[in-house]
Amino acid sequence: MSVPDGLAGLDPDRRGLVASAWRHVSRARLRELLCGLVDVPSPIGGERPLAERIAATLTATGVTAAVQPLDDRQANAWGRLRGDGSGPDLMLYAPIDTLTTGREEEDVPWIGPELRPDMRPVARVEGDLVTGLGAGNPKGHAACVLMAAEAVHRAGLPLTGDLIVAFGAGGMPANARPGDVRRNVGQGVGCSFLLEQGLWADFAVIAKPGWTVSWEEVGLAWFEVTVHGVHTYVGSRHRLPYENAVAGAGEVAVRLERWFAEYAERHTGGTVAPQGIVAAVEGGWPYRAAVTPAACRLLVDLRLSPRTTPMEAKREFAAAIEGIRAELPGLRVTSEMVLAIPGTASDPQGWVAREAVAAWEAAEGRPHEVIRGNSGATDANILRGRGVPTVRIGMPKIAGTDFSLGMNTADVGEMERLTRLLVRTAVATVTRSRAEVGV
Repeated sequence: MSVPDGLAGLDPDRRGLVASAWRHVSRARLRELLCGLVDVPSPIGGERPLAERIAATLTATGVTAAVQPLDDRQANAWGRLRGDGSGPDLMLYAPIDTLTTGREEEDVPWIGPELRPDMRPVARVEGDLVTGLGAGNPKGHAACVLMAAEAVHRAGLPLTGDLIVAFGAGGMPANARPGDVRRNVGQGVGCSFLLEQGLWADFAVIAKPGWTVSWEEVGLAWFEVTVHGVHTYVGSRHRLPYENAVAGAGEVAVRLERWFAEYAERHTGGTVAPQGIVAAVEGGWPYRAAVTPAACRLLVDLRLSPRTTPMEAKREFAAAIEGIRAELPGLRVTSEMVLAIPGTASDPQGWVAREAVAAWEAAEGRPHEVIRGNSGATDANILRGRGVPTVRIGMPKIAGTDFSLGMNTADVGEMERLTRLLVRTAVATVTRSRAEVGV
């Protein structure tokens, strides 16, 4: 059986252009780029040193690049390969913040009893595998975007539109860490700032995990659930009114976990299966075990289908809380939506989706395989929400790994495959007229 050359479906001229750029894609360079990214810590809210590293790397290659500060600790980076102005602009995008920090004082014991080597911002190379904090997600994907820009630039291709590469801070679903001055450091804040400051494009491709072309994804709503009780003393439990908010919160959490399964079943459709979790518990004084708190809070992350608005989700969640109250008469429970990012979708028949699918099929030599049941959210929601048609494509998860190791491991062979797809999609777009792509 012949191996697909990845160029099927392209006209002869673009076959030559793509092949020319591919000659500058190498596993050795991808490994070098990735190790350089992993070795610079970039916890959410503290990505500026990595943004500076990325901009310097692009500049050293000859690509026009800049750091875009959000404050003194957080920054984006971007680069631009200019076309002649007659064609569409395409953005290749990747976030750069890691989900955890790599610092024992912040991550342990919530991530586990200790930090494994893959949970630290230090790259380790074993053949084609690179491990280290964020090596797979997001830094392996960011390295592919960097490599794509380098390859197209080194090939000296005649572009009609601009090819923009952008690296956003604050892409993880998180709010500020303790000590941060700004609360809005996550949830796509860097991507939003890029667009607000004029770094716009006609189309975008975001590099995030999943070896499939995805044109829709979930949003998310966070709810703070407060279970109310009575502040009292253990020595008086048998003498005074007793209503333990911590125990009540446990009862609520168990019922919410059951409800999430029902919610997911109701809202599964298209390529998404929105999930929910109770993510955190806050209540009482850890240094004062003799007394109960008057309140205990639960933090809930509820994912939203592109066909469910935040207000619809808010009302559905409120109804679930009302049902729990009925099951637990006398328990005082309130809820508040404290964050909302709508789910979004782009036209699967639009230009960027069709070109990315064509690149995937040429690489695989078979019809595109749509992966369904997804519940992950990315900055694609920010791009689509601002009106930029966007698709997501990335590397598959390393087989047999747990969640953290999957985030922290990249296969350089898979990185090469993704980079070639990004290059082909980019070249097939920014070498055309705007009329050809429907702009």
